[in-house]
Amino acid sequence: MPELIRRIKPSPAMENPNSNPETNSVGPPSALTYLDPHYWDERFSSEEHYEWFKDYSHFQHLIKSNIKTSSSVLELGCGNSQLCEELYKDGIVDITCIDLSSVAVEKMQSRLLSKGYKEIKVVQADMLDLPFDSESFDVVIEKGTMDVLFVDAGDPWNPRPETVSKVMATLDGVHRVLKPDGIFISITFGQPHFRRPLFKDPKFTWSMEYNTFGDGFHYFFYILRKGKRCNDEKEDEKCNDPSISLYQDELEGEDYLFRTRIDDDED
Repeated sequence: MPELIRRIKPSPAMENPNSNPETNSVGPPSALTYLDPHYWDERFSSEEHYEWFKDYSHFQHLIKSNIKTSSSVLELGCGNSQLCEELYKDGIVDITCIDLSSVAVEKMQSRLLSKGYKEIKVVQADMLDLPFDSESFDVVIEKGTMDVLFVDAGDPWNPRPETVSKVMATLDGVHRVLKPDGIFISITFGQPHFRRPLFKDPKFTWSMEYNTFGDGFHYFFYILRKGKRCNDEKEDEKCNDPSISLYQDELEGEDYLFRTRIDDDED
């Protein structure tokens, strides 16, 4: 999740099944702390693994139904997540991970080498300015990274222009580096009524669909297929926007900080 906060910019990842928002010793007192790049460097220096928005087992079925093992994959904001390792175990070996934090990149490189995952590339880069050629990847995936862009967005129905600018810079880059039939997968807290206006900007050629996972609380798994948009596109109308659960005890680790932020903005 924190790849992008360097400008402000962010990316992390371990799931502690016993994690409790009130006793979590890692999480900051406010979601706004995520906008401080020094926070991430310090955190990654001591933290080996943290997983945002559930671990891989909760959405593995969605990955397998949308990503071929032959696909080239770019992960935005790898942090210290195990997502790339899980993809590798499922036979997807052409993986490039990026993060803005040099600490995260160095530790991820060391961890992957120690496990023998030599094919996975880890690069220090800013997702707001992707350093890759156009049409380089079959799949771009992010898990919680873009959510950090919204922590100071203000009104979620009408986010601040600065927030929209950073989000659109990210989406522009993703759209550019995707191959003509590539897909962008976004795993997020962001409800469809907030993400739809951004994902479906007229400049993009992708279609939009989504699935949900989680028990009482919904996490969202968006699939944007480049080159599949129609002028009268209605592909996501069959998906009814789920109601928003407000029970914090259904959330794990620091996820509740994002939930609290949304609730505060909606009041």
